[in-house]
Amino acid sequence: MPAESAPGSTPRRGFFARLKDKLNQGRGLGVALDWLVGRKLDDAMVDELEAELLAADVGLDAAGLVIAELRRRAGGRNIESVADARAVLREAVAAVLAPRAVPFVVPPAPRPYLVLMVGVNGSGKTTTIGKLARRFQSQGLKVMLAAGDTFRAAAIEQLQVWGERHGVPVVAQQPGADPAAVVFDAFEAARARGYDVVLADTAGRLQNKGPLMDELRKIVRVAQRLDPTAPHEKMIVLDASLGQNAVVQAREFHAAVGLTGITMAKLDAGGKGGVLLALAEQLPVPFRFIGLGEQAGDLEPFDAQEFAAALVPDPPASGG
Repeated sequence: MPAESAPGSTPRRGFFARLKDKLNQGRGLGVALDWLVGRKLDDAMVDELEAELLAADVGLDAAGLVIAELRRRAGGRNIESVADARAVLREAVAAVLAPRAVPFVVPPAPRPYLVLMVGVNGSGKTTTIGKLARRFQSQGLKVMLAAGDTFRAAAIEQLQVWGERHGVPVVAQQPGADPAAVVFDAFEAARARGYDVVLADTAGRLQNKGPLMDELRKIVRVAQRLDPTAPHEKMIVLDASLGQNAVVQAREFHAAVGLTGITMAKLDAGGKGGVLLALAEQLPVPFRFIGLGEQAGDLEPFDAQEFAAALVPDPPASGG
C-alpha cells in the first residue's frame, strides 16, 4: 500500500471523512434508525426497520441479515441512546461486510499480473484503471495499460490521457479492432519487457449484452494462450448511485467471466452505500476498492469497519 494511503494516515482519514459526509447527506442510515432509542428490537419493529434499510439500497435479503445481526447484538434489551442505536447498527453492518473485505495484493508471481477490468460504460471503469495505475506505480511496480474497449474511440483516448499523465505505456489499436487481440498484444509485450502488471480496459455496452459477454469470454480464452492462469484478477467496477441495478450488473458479469473482485466507484454521486451490503449477501466476491471523485488519489482499499463507521457515524457531540 502506498505510504500516502497507509491506514491511519491523514489522507486516508480524509478519504473516509469525505465518504461519511457523502453517505449522510439528508437522511442517512444512521439518522434513519435513531428512532430505535428507548425501544426493544422486537417483532413489531421489524417491518419499520426493514423499510428503512430498503430505502438505503440494502436489498431485502441483506436487510434480513442486518436485522438478524442487530437482534443478536441488542440481545433483547432497550436501546439506551442515539449513540447506542448507531453503535449496534454499525457493528451489524460491519459484521455483514467483513467476510468480503479482502485486500487486493499483486503477488510476487505470476508476472505480468493481468487484471481484466469489466463493467458497464459510465461506471467509472477507465478512471479507476488510471487510479490503480498510479497506486501500483507508487508500490514500485511497472504498469502497462491495454485499451481493450475498442468500441468507443473516447475510451481509448481517455486511457491514453491517463497513461501520459503517469508515464505508463498504453497498448492500443484503432477503434473497432478485436479487443482480445489488443489485450493479448499488451500481455505479450509486458512479458517481453519485464512489466509487473497489465490493467486491461474492456467495453461495457449492456444494450448489446450477449455479444459483450461473448467478447469478454474470448478475451479470457486468448489471454490463457500465454498464461493458463490468466486473467489473474477479473475486477468489476460498479456505479454506487445505481443502487440495486449495480447488483444485477455484478451478477451478470460474474455469470459470464467469474469475478474475483469488486470496486465500488462514484460513492460521491448520490448512492446511499447500502448496495454493498446487498452485494455482500448475494455474491461471494471480495470487495477491493471504493472510489470518490475523479482524482488519482480518490481510491482506497475497502475496509469493513471504516465503511460501516462512514455509513453509520456517531451522532454529533450535542446529540443522543
